[in-house]
This record gives sequence, C-alpha cells and structure tokens, in this order.
Amino acid sequence: MNKTHNTNNLRNDKKGKKGLARLWNAFFYSKDGLIAAFRDEAGFRQVCLIALCCFVGGFYFGQDFSQKILLALPGFLCVIVELFNTAIENAIDHTSLESHPLAKKAKDMGSAAQMLSIIFVGIVWGVFILMQIW
Repeated sequence: MNKTHNTNNLRNDKKGKKGLARLWNAFFYSKDGLIAAFRDEAGFRQVCLIALCCFVGGFYFGQDFSQKILLALPGFLCVIVELFNTAIENAIDHTSLESHPLAKKAKDMGSAAQMLSIIFVGIVWGVFILMQIW
C-alpha cells in the first residue's frame, strides 16, 4: 500500500513565531546552547581557547583589517564545527547509548570535521608565521 503524505499537515507547532519574535527567541536558544556547550563540553572550552588565541593574535599581528579577519577566522570556524560535532554526539546519545555502526560513523565524521578545522588553523597560522620569518 502506497501512502502519500500531505506536507501541508506536517508542521511543527513550536515553530509558529515569525519576524522579530522568532529572532528574539532564537537569540535566547542560541545563548542557552553556547552556555551548555561551554559548561558541559571540555572540547568546546579548548576550541574556544584556540579561537581566542586566533582572535587576539590576528588582531595583534595582522597588518590590515582583512589580514586580521583572515587570521581570526579559522578559530571562529573551529568553534562552529565543534558546536555541530557536539550537537551530533548529543543527538545520537539521546537516541541510544548502544553501540551501532551508523552512530559510530556519524560521531567519527563529526570528529573528523573538527580535526580538519584544527588542521586549518595550523596551516593558516603556520604559513603566516613562515611568511613573516622569510
């Protein structure tokens, strides 16, 4: 039997806010997410330290605004990737704490994304330092 779904009836009633009310609520949900990540996740705090170093270093060593931003950006991206990685891990752990190959795969992919973002920090700063030496 082929069931078709009317997508007009598949709506999340909790997403009813629009306009500025939606933005206002989204701000507080985001704030709660940042606080939870900082409080509960050691990896997030470590990545925030990397981002702080990139931000301070970028604005101290950068010659102009664009260079300052480009030096700070990799750290900021690490924070974003870590939030996605943590969200994936929490969603999987909420679903089940049992070992499953797809759960492992999803968690490993999130971890790989974070590793690549940290490698990106190393490449950007490494090249910048080498260019300053030579």
